[in-house]
Amino acid sequence: MTQMIFVNLPVRNLDRSIAFYEAIGAVKDSRFCDGTAAMMRFSEAINVMLLTHARFADFTDRTIVDATTHAQVLNCLSRESRADVDATVDRAGKAGGRIDPGPKQDLGFMYGRSCADPDGHIWELAWMDVEAALQGTPDTADA
Repeated sequence: MTQMIFVNLPVRNLDRSIAFYEAIGAVKDSRFCDGTAAMMRFSEAINVMLLTHARFADFTDRTIVDATTHAQVLNCLSRESRADVDATVDRAGKAGGRIDPGPKQDLGFMYGRSCADPDGHIWELAWMDVEAALQGTPDTADA
């Protein structure tokens, strides 16, 4: 069986969050949705569980932080190209996300941007030319 990851995120408005994640490429898996939670699938191995604050609190007694003012994790999804990075970030903005809450990264062999979902959870989108990264570029060869 393929190892999978499930990123569990507390959200204030489940429907708004579902729309946001659909806009950036996730597909809602209705088998795992009940009005308090929604499973959003990016691939066979990458899933995001959107949980209302009340439902998220069923799994922990810790305080749910406001992701617009506090950072706990930075999530990153790979993209097929630089253009795909830009297109995903553009769709995120149109779906109510914040574009580029972190600095753009362009190292030649790697390109990245970021967006924050409506609740402030930051997602980095990155493309990398693995061969160029392994061979080293003038910028990385001396590092």
